[in-house]
Amino acid sequence: MLREINFDGIIGPSHNYAGLSHGNLAATRNAGKTSRPRAAALQGIAKMRANLDLGLVQGILLPHPRPDHHWLTRLAADYESASAVLKAQALSASAMWAANAATVSPAPDTRDGRCHLTVANLLTMPHRSHEWATTLAQLRIAFADPAFIVHPPVPAPFGDEGAANHMRLCHAHDHPGVEVFVYGESGGPFPARQHREACETVARTHRLHPDRVLFARQSDAAIAAGAFHNDVVAVANERVLFAHEQAFADRDTLYADLRALMPDVEIVEVPAARVSLEDAITSYLFNAQLVTSPGGEPTLILPQEARDNAAVWSWLQDHVAGNGPIRRLEVVNVRESMANGGGPACLRLRVVADPATIDPRFLVDHVGLDRIAAVVEANWPEAIDPTDIGNPALIAQVEKARLALLEALDCLILAKG
Repeated sequence: MLREINFDGIIGPSHNYAGLSHGNLAATRNAGKTSRPRAAALQGIAKMRANLDLGLVQGILLPHPRPDHHWLTRLAADYESASAVLKAQALSASAMWAANAATVSPAPDTRDGRCHLTVANLLTMPHRSHEWATTLAQLRIAFADPAFIVHPPVPAPFGDEGAANHMRLCHAHDHPGVEVFVYGESGGPFPARQHREACETVARTHRLHPDRVLFARQSDAAIAAGAFHNDVVAVANERVLFAHEQAFADRDTLYADLRALMPDVEIVEVPAARVSLEDAITSYLFNAQLVTSPGGEPTLILPQEARDNAAVWSWLQDHVAGNGPIRRLEVVNVRESMANGGGPACLRLRVVADPATIDPRFLVDHVGLDRIAAVVEANWPEAIDPTDIGNPALIAQVEKARLALLEALDCLILAKG
């Protein structure tokens, strides 16, 4: 039985606001503020609980070892003597945003009938460029069953940011789908992190049917406004594409191609006259989880910031009242993640698979989440001030906290990354 499973990244104990992500306006705006790693992780756990209550299948990905001493060693450095910038880059908890972990093509879409995952290289940003090795190790454990193939990252120089720039539309999750890869072009004030060459490489690697794959360019206006990934301005689920009017460079061609491949596609476009790009990006309206409940009801899981934005909430209320394709709105509090530039959709990687083929340590129910929450409450730092980043006591606490979680989840095999 194929089900869509949302694998959420558990927010790690080193969660802090170092402002390392150029083009991510929230991360830049909050640089230097005091973070709350314990509250952040508990907010993420509460979001997973809400997903379970909706009847969804929930998975987890685990925090990476931080600081990343292996990466620093390759730079001929160590944490104690490294520059402040290197310290921050080695300590980053950005692997919490599991939407950047990999690109996933379910078995119904591939020529060999297996689910393919390609780990993202994330090479555009130094603090994320060293995530892929630990992510690859986790995915190869979680998806060791022959139903899956887990691929290493696309080689440099082609940047790949994973599922945050990938959408899949289908009649139902267990039916063949149309996969849409979204890329950017350089030249604006912020880097275009996803290269078309990386998209094409992933599509070939996953053995996708070429006539069921589309490549769409993200609009320059969206990137310049702070949409550093496509999932900040567009999200898809089953037959519904939910996008801002200014998300794509050539939306008319994309929509026409989608309708030709999938005549029953429902395109929900939010006009700029109702919701500006600025409002869409600051509220993370599109960085919501668009899911289908077991009862078949298309549901949008939104951050609190979307309800707080008058223009965004007004449009959503009108859409639901007008019997639009999205029938239900669920609001969650992920303010700590939002302050670093990641909403509900950033925190999860979608995998369509039979849950029985997945290592059970990476699937959770309420009891499993209770166990994780207890570890977080006992071990995660309550706060990290920017001046704490070089503090040996903080580093010891961060490393001890992650080890406690791995031990509680019987995942000590990942203790060294």
